This record gives sequence, C-alpha cells and structure tokens, in this order.
Amino acid sequence: MLLKVTDLVVDYGAIRALHGISFEVAEGEIVTLIGANGAGKTTTLRALSGLVKPSEGQVWFDNRRIDGKAGHTVTRLGLVQVPEGRKPFSDMTVRENLLLGGFNRSGAEIQAAMERVFQSFPRLKERLKQAAGTLSGGELQMLAMGRGLMAKPRLLMLDEPSMGLSPILVQEIFSIISEINRQGTAILLVEQNAYMALKVAARAYVLEPGRVTLSGPAQELRQDPRVKSAYLGE
Repeated sequence: MLLKVTDLVVDYGAIRALHGISFEVAEGEIVTLIGANGAGKTTTLRALSGLVKPSEGQVWFDNRRIDGKAGHTVTRLGLVQVPEGRKPFSDMTVRENLLLGGFNRSGAEIQAAMERVFQSFPRLKERLKQAAGTLSGGELQMLAMGRGLMAKPRLLMLDEPSMGLSPILVQEIFSIISEINRQGTAILLVEQNAYMALKVAARAYVLEPGRVTLSGPAQELRQDPRVKSAYLGE
C-alpha cells in the first residue's frame, strides 16, 4: 500500500478536527475523499503533507512513517499536495512558477519534468513567458497541477481542483486528472463535486465532521441512497 493512514487525529487548540480517521491509497490508484464543508478534508491533506502536526495516529508512505515530518521532507519522498485556491506567484511567469515546483529536482531532470507537464497541459507551453496573474481560472488550475507534477510525485493530492470553474473546464480538468493517473501517478482527490469525483475514482471515503462514515468502491457509493441524497442531489 502506497499510503496508509491509521487513526489520524488533528486538533486545532481545543477543537478536534479529525477524530481518528483511517484510509489507504494503493500504487497507481485514484481515491477520493468527499464530504461537506467543514468535514475535515483539507485538514486531512494538510496533515499528510506536513503542514499540520497530527495529535495522534500514524501516516505511512511507501513503508516510511511520515506523520510529523516537515513538508519539504514529505514532498521529496514523492507525496505532493496541490492546495485549494491555485495561488500562483502572480508577478512571475508561468515558467518561473513551474520551476519553483521542481525545487527538489536536479538540473538534468527539470527539462524532462517540464516536458511531462506540457504533455498534460499544452496550453501552459503557449503561455510560458506570460505572467501567472494574467491567466484564466482554468489555466491557473492547470498551472497549479503542473507545478505539483514538477516535483515528480508518486502520489498527487488535489484539493478542490474544480472549484469555481465552468462546467466545460470541470470536464477538462477531470479528463486531465484521469490521464495523469493513467501515466502512473496515484491521486488522492478532495472534491466538492462528488459526482465527478466518484466518476473518476476507484475507491471513496465519505467524511462527516472529522470521521469516515462510509467507504468502498466509488461506483458502489454512487448508488448508495445516503450518498445520492447528501452529495449528488438525488
């Protein structure tokens, strides 16, 4: 198992955000975490990527225990988060933003990584010299994901990649997510658009404030009456 999370607890002062959640992601798999705002999805990713220190529990990545390790250490191991909100360095060019994502790569690897990004996001190649702050919302999401790919992830964690995008761009982003996965990168997907998340994922976990309440194959959860009612609007 590439990622194994066991009884993970995260506290923000007196507030317990995660109440001992457990889940797994296998090599080359897409797994999604779905749930309402405040369920703990983003907190989970932040704990895995070293931005928040868990209070209890264990996180194992590629047979190494990583809970409590610094973010740069986690990234170097191949667990890379693309955070919600895209947040480029607006005054820097697309190329400069991508190079920042490859901080853990040697000079010889940078160009190969860049070419892989262009295969997934050819639009970024057309805008290499353009200031990131002038990109559209969809292009900013492509840049954020491309920057994550520059770090050569074995598991790419995506936080709300479709947020604020038009339906056409949502379809495009999810097609790209599936293609990145087909190229061998495992994906842990946090997404409000439960319909699309369950469509591309192999397995899913439902978070309801700080706890995993349902889990299983994504296609089975799409047919679960509780999921249909709460997250699919049916």
